[in-house]
Amino acid sequence: MSFSIASLLLHAESVPASVRGALRAAHDGPSSDRSAHLERAARILHRELTLDCADARELVGLAPGTCG
Repeated sequence: MSFSIASLLLHAESVPASVRGALRAAHDGPSSDRSAHLERAARILHRELTLDCADARELVGLAPGTCG
C-alpha cells in the first residue's frame, strides 16, 4: 500500500484551486480517469509551487515519472 496525502491537499487553502480541482476529479470521477487527473495535479504542483517533479508525484500518490 502506498501513502498519499492527496486527500489532505483537497482541503488545504494554500494549495492552488486548480490542484484541488484535479484531485477532487480524481477522487469523485470514474476510476478510468483517475491517473490523468492525478498527473494533472502533479504537473500543476510542479509548475506553480516549483516542487520537484518526483515530490509532486509522490504527494498525489503517483509512481516516479515525468511532469511534462
